Amino acid sequence: MIIIDNALEKLAKEGKPIRVGMIGSGFMARGVAIQIVNFTPGIKLVAVANRTLENAKKVYQEAGVKSTIHATDGKMLDQAINNNTAAFTNDPFLLCKSKKIDVILDMTGAIEYGAHVVMEAIKNKKHVVSFNAELDGTIGPILKHYANKAGVIYTLADGDQPGVTMNLYRFVTGIGLKPVLCGNIKGLQDPYRNPTTQEGFAKKWKQNAAMVTSFADGTKISFEQAIVANATGMKVGKRGMHGPVVELGTRVEELAKYYPTKDLNSKEGIVDYVVGASPAPGVFVLAKSLNAKQNHYLHYYKLGEGPFYCFYVPYHLCHFEIPSSIARAVLFKDATITPLGRPMVEVIATAKKDLKKGEVLDQLGGYATYGVCENYEQARKENLLPIGLAEDCVLKRDIKKDEILTFDDVIFPKESVTLKLWKEQVRLFPQ
Repeated sequence: MIIIDNALEKLAKEGKPIRVGMIGSGFMARGVAIQIVNFTPGIKLVAVANRTLENAKKVYQEAGVKSTIHATDGKMLDQAINNNTAAFTNDPFLLCKSKKIDVILDMTGAIEYGAHVVMEAIKNKKHVVSFNAELDGTIGPILKHYANKAGVIYTLADGDQPGVTMNLYRFVTGIGLKPVLCGNIKGLQDPYRNPTTQEGFAKKWKQNAAMVTSFADGTKISFEQAIVANATGMKVGKRGMHGPVVELGTRVEELAKYYPTKDLNSKEGIVDYVVGASPAPGVFVLAKSLNAKQNHYLHYYKLGEGPFYCFYVPYHLCHFEIPSSIARAVLFKDATITPLGRPMVEVIATAKKDLKKGEVLDQLGGYATYGVCENYEQARKENLLPIGLAEDCVLKRDIKKDEILTFDDVIFPKESVTLKLWKEQVRLFPQ
């Protein structure tokens, strides 16, 4: 932010803001619109697209923008941008194709829809900043591959746990330590939560019940940690991660003892999480020194006696921090967090209850499945089904509660673009 704020101020003074086209109008999208419109000089939200047109318009209304126009084609959109009038539409491809837009912000939260949007943006040589963890955790490596070929940045955003974790990882690496664990602090983990159990919480915070369920049942954190693994080259120590449950309020500095030393000393390091630690909901990195002489200094600076040192951020501010990633991508060609190359970890589908032959699997955060992390090589060896591909699949046999699903267990209703890209990803990155 020290560099970014000055760079954005300069753009604002020159009248050359970064022009953002946002796709999606949900809870987080509305927040980031408020942030960009009111508090981020040097970035301008020039257009919003959403499948429900009225919701796209409401994004601007909640942000305090009084003058808007419904753009029905590319010419209208570009004219609106030239006239400094905020545009809304139900056609996301208008934003992806417009030469008046510098970066596409994917706030869809939907895998298949998001895949279409991101690929169209990359095809039109647009930088992509995504808040779509589910999409990235399923086909992020192949999206990054296409972005590289197009010469554009594809990145997830700061503010969500993976982005905050990666910032911390880069800091720890930059001071000469080796990260051995990238962790996430949770307050709740119950794989059997569903939209009915989470309905009250969702209503209180004006959120989608299925999305809230994915936070509670472990699917979301599995995607988040898979993303971190794919960006750092780390793995998981075991299927589903260790996920220790500690006494409420246990300090993050004490967490090294809750993870197997062999995993902390592994070549790659691991991603994992903890339930009950403080400060929540933060992220942390455990690291070891690469120079024995530095241990004395680390002890002097109150980081303990080692061998593992704990660094943490006590919060993540989601939509408040997304503009930082937009500026980094456009101005500095710097990705906040993006796959290194091949997948390291996948999120695989697991039965939330006994499932019957012929049953159609529902959405993420639904009643049928929850996601757990597995190392890529093992997942492909066992032909395990990524949960990002599971929606609308029809079961070919009965599945017991907590059983892992495989490709042999399901019939795909159609060849979706996500499935097509996932298959291409596997061919590009064989285990």
